[in-house]
Amino acid sequence: MKIIPLSEGSFTIDNTKLFVPYNPQVDELNERPVGSLLVEVQPFAVVTSKDVLVLDTGLGFNIDGQQQIYKNLLANGIDPKQVTKVLLTHLHKDHAGGVAFKDNLGQYHLSFPAATYYVQQKELDYALETGSPSFITEEFAILRNNPNVKLLPSEGVIDGYIRYQHTGGHSPFHQAFWIEEDGETIFFGGDEAPQLGQMKRKVIAKYDYDGRKSNDLRQQWWEQGSKENWTFLFYHDVKKPIWPES
Repeated sequence: MKIIPLSEGSFTIDNTKLFVPYNPQVDELNERPVGSLLVEVQPFAVVTSKDVLVLDTGLGFNIDGQQQIYKNLLANGIDPKQVTKVLLTHLHKDHAGGVAFKDNLGQYHLSFPAATYYVQQKELDYALETGSPSFITEEFAILRNNPNVKLLPSEGVIDGYIRYQHTGGHSPFHQAFWIEEDGETIFFGGDEAPQLGQMKRKVIAKYDYDGRKSNDLRQQWWEQGSKENWTFLFYHDVKKPIWPES
């Protein structure tokens, strides 16, 4: 399988839940509000023998009139029309902003019309009910009652090789994915396994719905994945989006 990080850049985020661009060449973290976290926003494309997968969809920014996630895919030789599945861990705005785009008339359309989108049924219901500041409902309301969308139960398998499981640590209905092909396992834990450093030490984060559960899941996944040679994808890691590095 081929893994392609689709970095949208580095940002700081504080209690306002606003993502503020961060350039390490000119910006200083200590000049940002106290408690600011430095994160990458980094969807992934994974090319398998069956599919072109997109794992979470980023912030949904436009650059010169084109979605950033489109630009990143095209720069790596992938036409967005080739994407066949979009796997969504959850619908927070930094993970679901690129689910859809708005046209000049203000109407939303799925960003990947040839793809099937996979999201937890309860996550969609919860996100639409909860709304801002964590969820920008207008950006993903199109997922409701849409023939291109598969609303998932707690756990299962997609097309015989993509396992998913409701995990509920970072947000109540967060899910994780395991992509398994030809003896290889790619693990994507979204915001419950966001950075390599958090896998290696105890972290009970205040921004998690259940910080203790997220910490326990990370320890479990790191131990099992190390034994079974998983490839880990880290959505928010500034330096190491893939581990082990190829």
